[in-house]
Amino acid sequence: QVQLVESGGGLVQAGGSLRLSCAASGSIFSINIMGWYRQAPGKERELVATITRSGSPNFADSVKGRFTISRDNAKNLVYLQMNSLKPEDTAVYYCNADLQVGRYSRWMNYWGKGTLVTVSS
Repeated sequence: QVQLVESGGGLVQAGGSLRLSCAASGSIFSINIMGWYRQAPGKERELVATITRSGSPNFADSVKGRFTISRDNAKNLVYLQMNSLKPEDTAVYYCNADLQVGRYSRWMNYWGKGTLVTVSS
């Protein structure tokens, strides 16, 4: 079984920083794109940032210049460094990954259970 487990969420004041981590574990052969999404109360889940296996990032316009994403392929980890946080960044942040469980398996998409980030004004 594959699991994505997020950590690092919490309460922070506006202007502060947090670093989220996500560990993928289980029977994993290869991971392609990893990323972070978020869902604020009453809103739909939205893309925050993704990163390819080779390290190419992609960011939502709302976080460009404030958030960075990185990964450790050897350890199946992905990180989201969030700086200059704003109250509108408050949401549950979900880790996402496209991965194979075997060399000839199809690519499947997995989600973590999420970690709450609350930014106070």
